[in-house]
Amino acid sequence: MKLITSRDNPAVKHLHALATSARDRRREGETLLDGAHLLQVALARGVALRQVVVSESGKALPEIASLLARCAPDVLIEVPDRVFAHISPVDSPSGVLARISIPAQPDAGPLVDTCVVLDGVQDPGNLGTILRTAAAVGVEEVLLTPGCAQAWSPRVLRAAMGAHFGLRLREGCDVAPALAGFPGAILAADLRDAVELYDMDLRPPVAWLFGSEGQGLSPAVATLATRRVLIPMPGGMESLNVGVAAGVCLFEQLRQRRSGR
Repeated sequence: MKLITSRDNPAVKHLHALATSARDRRREGETLLDGAHLLQVALARGVALRQVVVSESGKALPEIASLLARCAPDVLIEVPDRVFAHISPVDSPSGVLARISIPAQPDAGPLVDTCVVLDGVQDPGNLGTILRTAAAVGVEEVLLTPGCAQAWSPRVLRAAMGAHFGLRLREGCDVAPALAGFPGAILAADLRDAVELYDMDLRPPVAWLFGSEGQGLSPAVATLATRRVLIPMPGGMESLNVGVAAGVCLFEQLRQRRSGR
């Protein structure tokens, strides 16, 4: 295993740039997987690891040591804890991270089954949560408008817990042509002229539209909806976090499909 001790090393500078700059991630076509869980998922999925970096203290942890044993020796780098903290994309360093290439965008084929459209969702935690939920219920297609957070950023990857590798993510998507000819309902969570979620038949394909945390759906995306749905809140709250709202909708659809409504 190669040992690097200086923050001025070109490899360390490159990793720091990937951890902190969306522009550098786009330019290099690379990102970072932070933590043992994401490294484990990547190894299980056969993701090509360009580099695996472990801290001095992380190397001593049995979980991390067992993962390092499964990696090709020529991609392994050890750094002191202080250097790892410098390149870590999170405030509490996990002890191990991996550098990977960002996968190419999937082919923009026709959408025929349930999909999720995210419009201006900017919080990495919310975005990662929705991706994780979509993967959990078996929805593979996720479309992101240009106003969304970068789907392959380290913080979104961490929040999604490996969901990325089971999804087809279309970033910077022009939603209107993508949904042209969609065979099912296009549903927007809204409070105006809305039908309660639990009164709708969600067994056919649905294109779910979820908007930004503060502004909701943009007018251009909102006009694509064929129906508006309301999540009942008898407790008197005016709204839900977008990650929670997406979870309620997607799992209600899953429930109906499994139970026959």
